[in-house]
Amino acid sequence: MLNPWTRDFLDLALEYRALQFGRFTLKSGRVSPYFFNAGVFCDGQGLDRLARCYADALVDSKLHFDRLFGPAYKGIPLAAAVAVALAREHGRNLPFAYNRKEVKDHGEGGVVVGADLRGRVLIVDDVISAGTSIGESIELIRAAGAEPAAAVIALDRQERGPDRKSAVQAVADQGLGVISIACLDDLIEWLAQRGEDAEQLAAMRAYRERHGA
Repeated sequence: MLNPWTRDFLDLALEYRALQFGRFTLKSGRVSPYFFNAGVFCDGQGLDRLARCYADALVDSKLHFDRLFGPAYKGIPLAAAVAVALAREHGRNLPFAYNRKEVKDHGEGGVVVGADLRGRVLIVDDVISAGTSIGESIELIRAAGAEPAAAVIALDRQERGPDRKSAVQAVADQGLGVISIACLDDLIEWLAQRGEDAEQLAAMRAYRERHGA
């Protein structure tokens, strides 16, 4: 059964065309029957609704964390919006920070902007592909003397890579859990419940059978 925030997120993604169906060639060279792009949540209402889905998933997870961290670039507005949603919807007022791609050598300097990285830090991002930004975030957080608590993402594609592990499993190998609002299995269940396009559903199931982790 789909969680309410999972259903809300998938409905929102379809409404904003962040989630599209067809034939899409990925960076890996695979031809996928669907594509997800969180970058299209670029207005106040869309980002607000998305952040509420993140916040609901986090509260349900019962994960303990002290502050949020958004990896540049997509993670920056996400971390800020999720901090607002946690405060407004759940009464959890938490600091957040993010990183620059380039070190600033004047003003406040450094690579981290916002709250100091202390305690258990939650990484907020849209997806995990190669896991590069998550790995860099883990290093940055640990270098500051803080502890990475987990990562939260919008969509887990649940695809295996060259080593037959998914990107989420690769992050887990670094000792970090991953919370997702939705995953490929959820997406397929959601499509089945909508009952709109049997051909699309068949393509999604075939893709999971071929590439699923």
